[in-house]
Amino acid sequence: MSSIDSSAGEGLSAVLGSVARSLQAEPNVDTTIAAIVKAAVDHVAGADYAGISLVEHGRIRTVAPTDEVVVTIDEVQYRTKQGPCVNAIAEHQVFRTGDLAAEARWPKFTPAAAATGMRSMLAYRLFVSENTLGSLNLYSRSVEAFSDQTEQAGRIFASHAAIALIGAQTEARLNIALGHRDVIGMAKGILMQRHGIDAVEAFRLLIESSQATNIKLHQVAEWFVEHHRELSPRGSKS
Repeated sequence: MSSIDSSAGEGLSAVLGSVARSLQAEPNVDTTIAAIVKAAVDHVAGADYAGISLVEHGRIRTVAPTDEVVVTIDEVQYRTKQGPCVNAIAEHQVFRTGDLAAEARWPKFTPAAAATGMRSMLAYRLFVSENTLGSLNLYSRSVEAFSDQTEQAGRIFASHAAIALIGAQTEARLNIALGHRDVIGMAKGILMQRHGIDAVEAFRLLIESSQATNIKLHQVAEWFVEHHRELSPRGSKS
């Protein structure tokens, strides 16, 4: 098993290149996240467990933890608003602790975290430009598990992970948008056939229906497509 540690240079570049390609090949957000945390444990020296904290609608949640202890520790961080991942997300920085049992920066968090048997943590804020995604969190049962060199090399890994994640999220949004466009096109076709109108007039009817019902356009279109047979005159095959 390869590790990101003091063996920088060509070896590190080769490992990172391989990891980056494998992450970019993942087909969707969920599998990309799962691949990121697995690769972190496989390739970041000292990491026993990993997880990602994502910020959604002002709330933080843990996704794809490699062990239930990750969820336990993260929940304490979220509840107390203290800990490496909370600070990493809020302050654009990397946060590392080598002995949770002796850590004084997070007095509400560290006693509960140390009680799980975890000793070292390393949290990287994941972002592309200024768009915050959350943090990549690494955990170890060993004291001082993460060195300065590991931390610096891990930054590169976290950058690759962030790029892969934003790419997967963008692709997911595009797929949703394409799906919306297709169903709107189908609904327009139904209206054009039923009422003998052109595409512009059909689209106007969909927009008016959306505004009148306060329902999103693609949802109105989905309703038309789903119910068009029921709405057709009796005996019609349209």
